[in-house]
Amino acid sequence: MKYIDEFNDPDLARRLLDEIHATATRPWALMEVCGGQTHSIIRHGIDQLLPEQVELIHGPGCPVCVTPLEVVDKALEIAARPGVIFCSFGDMLRVPGTDRDLFRVKGEGGDVRVVYSPLDALELARRTPDREVVFFAIGFETTAPANAMTVHQARRLGLTNFSLLVSHVRVPPAIEAIMTAPECRVQGFLAAGHVCSVMGTAEYPELAERFRVPLVVTGFEPLDILEGIRRAVRQLERGEHRVENAYPRAVREGGNPAAVRMIEEVFEVTNRNWRGIGPIPLSGWRLTEAFRAFDAEHRFDVTAIRTEEPAECRAGEVLQGLIKPTECAAFGTTCTPRTPLGATMVSSEGACAAYYLYRRMNAATPQAAREEMNPVA
Repeated sequence: MKYIDEFNDPDLARRLLDEIHATATRPWALMEVCGGQTHSIIRHGIDQLLPEQVELIHGPGCPVCVTPLEVVDKALEIAARPGVIFCSFGDMLRVPGTDRDLFRVKGEGGDVRVVYSPLDALELARRTPDREVVFFAIGFETTAPANAMTVHQARRLGLTNFSLLVSHVRVPPAIEAIMTAPECRVQGFLAAGHVCSVMGTAEYPELAERFRVPLVVTGFEPLDILEGIRRAVRQLERGEHRVENAYPRAVREGGNPAAVRMIEEVFEVTNRNWRGIGPIPLSGWRLTEAFRAFDAEHRFDVTAIRTEEPAECRAGEVLQGLIKPTECAAFGTTCTPRTPLGATMVSSEGACAAYYLYRRMNAATPQAAREEMNPVA
């Protein structure tokens, strides 16, 4: 296939769905790791078109959602300081901290700016040498190369007024944490295609073998997801547990070697706390000693932050796949995109936001979705 509309072909979707229905003979629970996949699944009603034996569990694959509350509060503290220009992607502005968000800090006079690339923040630092420019560097392996390259460039240019507030997380340790949790029901994974396009698939065979689960690298278009589900169900029915690449147009086994080298030069693996989930060993990155001068957390001495999550927010359970968003009593009532209690409601990749946008009234039934058919239109 050459064009994006071919990945929305309803005839191909029906054929894939028919094959999934014909293949599944037992109950199987699959987790899609990426929040982009979650939105595609809910938007197109893919989960409602699957056989009743196949359940999709939404995983912690939203980078905004898993950014720790204490890091969000550190961002708020730094952004409110005089002389600071705090730069972030737009989806972080409404993420609630303990008592406010970056949008409110901006409204109260803080110089908070939305940028489209970390290089925009770097250029801002170059043009305003009398101001401290901080970029909020969050995300999975997908965004790490650009952030690493930016701080590498800052050192080359000799910029002393630029820093990163780093909260990078890694997918493989999260999969391990999910599989070792006592309440885990996951029997297979749709692995995040964009992450694997950077890092490759080398870290996954050991996980597939140790936990005896299929890991199918999957894209984000409806046919990508259906093909990933088809392959995962086929493996489960055959008693197989291996890594399959169902996203070959973007993913190679070795990933992007140049991007990996840049990450390894600038970042080092560290323990990381995940919002709503808790600490996961070796699941994050921080700046290496060679680049520690660009670490905003140390530059602004915001290491002692106390946080508190709203008691009524069950976003942590959503992120762990323990409940669906609609099972939270606050969903759509006290928690909406305008008044979010947790990051899963405000992020463009959050599961709660997906359900609110596409299924808030719970009007679509599986039969109605099939009759509308096209889940991919």
